[in-house]
Amino acid sequence: MNDQVPIRATGRCLCGGVTFSIVGPLRSTVTACHCNTCRRFTGGLWAGTVARREHVRIAGDSLKWYQSSAEARRAFCGNCGSSLFWDGQRLPFLSIAAGALDPPTGLRLACHGWTSEAADYWSFDAGLPLRPGPSGLGPPE
Repeated sequence: MNDQVPIRATGRCLCGGVTFSIVGPLRSTVTACHCNTCRRFTGGLWAGTVARREHVRIAGDSLKWYQSSAEARRAFCGNCGSSLFWDGQRLPFLSIAAGALDPPTGLRLACHGWTSEAADYWSFDAGLPLRPGPSGLGPPE
């Protein structure tokens, strides 16, 4: 009998102090959350997918949890500050930062959530330029 569980996905923080693997199904879609709390936690927006909590294996000693509301907590690396997880404590799944997953992820963006709280600088204009490298915008005017 094979006691090894196949790994569906792996990921890590920027410095590698926290690594994780998913040993079960991973939702194939990503939600971009624009709520005020996610924006403050990430400095932009939260792009995440989910897996059942019991399928997420976390390693490393620098993971820190912050109770961000009565219902949820968020995890980040205490060394590099990477935002990694959102845990709605009454839910059976853990939200995982899509950007922390090792490529190729096979994921796709499905929707933008909490757009009523989107930052005033955010634009959903499909006509904005897509640049494969630096923005080229330069210093303040």
